[in-house]
Order: sequence, then structure tokens, then C-alpha cells
Amino acid sequence: MPAYQKDFRISTRGRCDVLDISAQVAKVVAASGVQTGIVNISGVGSTVGITTLEFEPGCVADLQRALEKVAPMNPDYAHNARWGDENGYAHLRSALMGTAQSFPVSAGRALIGTWQQIVLCDFDERPRERQVIVTVVGE
Repeated sequence: MPAYQKDFRISTRGRCDVLDISAQVAKVVAASGVQTGIVNISGVGSTVGITTLEFEPGCVADLQRALEKVAPMNPDYAHNARWGDENGYAHLRSALMGTAQSFPVSAGRALIGTWQQIVLCDFDERPRERQVIVTVVGE
């Protein structure tokens, strides 16, 4: 099976910034020429997450609120004490969410639901430029 890989960069505001990357992923899948296969989307870094949700302000706010309950932005993390920084929560959120997702490809496009968008979450404490690697495998 042939593989096609392309990356793109996206600027974030940090602090649980949630960005819709569905259009960028769709462009890579289309450029790959793969009609049937799988696409993997991977965010590079240990303070980033890749997931899906209905990308609308209410759902984004709900996700941010849930993450704040699970791994609050506060200095009470062993990582912060060890390294003298303040992003222990960001590493924990990334580990819990995961940095990659895969979806089937059919008829030359990623099969995601009508109200399902692929999103990048930047959990770090500052704005960043994030790299996203999209790999498409199939025929």
C-alpha cells in the first residue's frame, strides 16, 4: 500500500486553545489520491492533543471546563517542582487525550460525522506554532 505524508503548522494561543483542523486534513487526504484506506493525524509535542468534537463555542467551552476539572491549571504538579515550570497540567491533559487519531478513508475523504470535526488542542501555557503530521495509507 502506498503511503502519503504531509505536515502543516498552525499557530495557537495556548492555555487549552481548541482549533478546527478538519479542512487542512481534508486537503492532505485529497492530495494523497488514496480512495480507500486510513488517515492518521498526529500532533507533535507532549502538551498537545488531537481529538474530535462538534466544533461550536458551547461544545468547546464544555471540553475546556471538563479538562479544567480533570487536570486544573495550577502549580501543584510534580513536573512543575522538578523542572521549575508551570505546565504540568498541559502534559497530563496531552497524555489523557492523546496526540493522534486515525479515521477510515473512503471515496477519497476521511469518514467523520456531519457534526464531527477534527481538532487540535494546545494545552501549553503560552502561544505556540504546532506541527501536525497527516499520514494517509491505502489505495
